[in-house]
Amino acid sequence: MKSRIILTFSLFAALLTSCQPAAETPDPSVAMTAAFETAFAQINIPTASSPQGETPAPVDTPIPTATALRTPPALPGMFQTGILKPNDIPRSYVQDSCQYLKNKWDPNKADPGTVVMVIMSHRINKDAAESDFANLTISSRDLKRLMNDLHDAGFQAINMQQMAEFMYDNASIPPLSVLIIVDDRASASKYNDHFRSYYEDWGWHVVNAYIGLDERADLWAENAALSAEGWVDYQAHGYIHNIPISEGSTDDFITAEMGGAINSLQKYMNKTPIAYIWPGGGFTQRAVEIGTQLGYKLGFTVNPRGPVMYNWVPQADTFNDDNPYAIPETPAGNPLMTLPRYTDISARDHIDAVRAIGQEAAAYAQQNKAVELEYYDIVCAPIYGALPSNP
Repeated sequence: MKSRIILTFSLFAALLTSCQPAAETPDPSVAMTAAFETAFAQINIPTASSPQGETPAPVDTPIPTATALRTPPALPGMFQTGILKPNDIPRSYVQDSCQYLKNKWDPNKADPGTVVMVIMSHRINKDAAESDFANLTISSRDLKRLMNDLHDAGFQAINMQQMAEFMYDNASIPPLSVLIIVDDRASASKYNDHFRSYYEDWGWHVVNAYIGLDERADLWAENAALSAEGWVDYQAHGYIHNIPISEGSTDDFITAEMGGAINSLQKYMNKTPIAYIWPGGGFTQRAVEIGTQLGYKLGFTVNPRGPVMYNWVPQADTFNDDNPYAIPETPAGNPLMTLPRYTDISARDHIDAVRAIGQEAAAYAQQNKAVELEYYDIVCAPIYGALPSNP
């Protein structure tokens, strides 16, 4: 009986449920409207910091502005001077403008206008009353006058390593520098008699362009001893030496001449030369190429074009009346391997001109400093970094 009552009740409940109307599906537009009204009402609820019934003032969100693009200025042209002869035209050799400007304006490096006067010396006659230009012989008296005049004018002598570091990287050297190169081999007495006093009194070095073929053990020993002292700087001046390199020289001859000099200095003096002083002033484009492959950093002609500065070497395109016997350097394609030299006999006549060129170059650099620094900041600094501010 009880089970029948429960069954009857369950059936009645199911019947009532089936008779209820189905739940309505919400209208999306109505729901969205309600949500919007609710949100709007919440926005308009007064806050503790706002008066009753007022809404907070809207806050302006700053809109970032685009960074203005900076246009780099045009770089000034290379420094020119009217002091040089018209056909002796300055050439640059640093291809990367950013690297050049970084080296030029780094306060830890040489100041703009730093100039090097390279002087060539051959024979010194201690007994002669006057010098003999035709035989490239300077009297001892004229040599002393030259050295004293250079010193009085503010010059300081440097060695070949300093020269290379300056020419390649604008490394710091004296603003007025002189590189004295004595060509050919000689006994130690030549340096002791004519140059040692300048080293002892002023700290001046001298370079000897030494010939590699000489096998005299006593001569090598004398010069090796001077090399060990450090103030005579031995560099290469060929192996056979008395056969200048010319357009007819073969690669084998050039390699033997330039490479043989390296081998001799390594053997007798335990040093590797970095400079090649062209015997007889003879050079070619091919010789310059082979020389750099052998490791030479600098080469020196007998052409008296003028002084040199960082990234600034006077050269000629062709034979000309300004220097009728000077081989044109431009065709060789590498100013660093065809650097000019004054002769010791005439060098005194050019001291003031060299100083003036350095002064003109320094003034020109200062005139264009702001433009070059702006260019560096825009174009170069993102890659090469900012320039140091203090030395």
